[in-house]
Amino acid sequence: MTLDLTPDELLSTTRAVRKRLDFDRPVPRELIEECVDLATQAPTGRNRQRWHFIVVTEPRLRREVGDVFRRALAAAEGPPLNARDVRRMNHSPRSTQGVFDGLRHLTENIHRVPAFVIPAIEGRTDRASVAVQSGTWGSILPAAWSFMLAARARGLGTTWTTAQGPLERELAATLGVPYNEVMLAAFIPLAYTIGTDFKPAPRVPRDQVLHWDRW
Repeated sequence: MTLDLTPDELLSTTRAVRKRLDFDRPVPRELIEECVDLATQAPTGRNRQRWHFIVVTEPRLRREVGDVFRRALAAAEGPPLNARDVRRMNHSPRSTQGVFDGLRHLTENIHRVPAFVIPAIEGRTDRASVAVQSGTWGSILPAAWSFMLAARARGLGTTWTTAQGPLERELAATLGVPYNEVMLAAFIPLAYTIGTDFKPAPRVPRDQVLHWDRW
C-alpha cells in the first residue's frame, strides 16, 4: 500500500529522515524488493545496468556495519566551507542546525536502524576520467534516488549518506563485496517513518540557481 501523494508531493517531500526513523518496526522484505524493482527502472548509461543493492537486516551484521558507519563518519573529511557555503547555510539556520542534530541522533542510534541499503555499481572511478565518472555515477545515482522515492511512497524513510567513503574497503570486506571490481556508492539507513507528514524544505531561492541561456 502506498501513500496518497501526487508526483509533485512525492518529489518535494522525500526528505533526509534522521530523527523520525522508527527503530522498533521491522521493514518487510517484500517492500524493499518492490523499491529495488522500481529503482532498476531508472536510466542507466549505455543500458549496462551495472547496479547492485546490498540490503543488511541480519542483527549481528547490522551491528558490525553500524560500527563501520560510526568510525567512518568520525574519519570523514571534506573541503572547508567557503563564503557561498556559509551564506547558503545561513539562508535557513534552523534547517542547518536540524541537519546536524539529526545526524547526531542517527549516529547514536545507528545500531537500531532495521535495514541498511548500500547502492553499488560495477566498476570503480578512482582516477577515472570525467567521462567515465559521469557515466558511472550517472547510472547509480538515478537508481538510488528512485529507490528513495519508492520508499517514501510506502511510508519508509531514508537519508543519503556517504559515510562509507573513508572505510569503503573495510565495509566491502564485511559484506563480501569485491572491492576492486565494485564501488559502494552510498550508505542509506531505511526504516518506517514516525508520521508521514513531511513538507518541502527551505531552499536557496530559484533566482540564485536558475540560469537562462548563459551563466
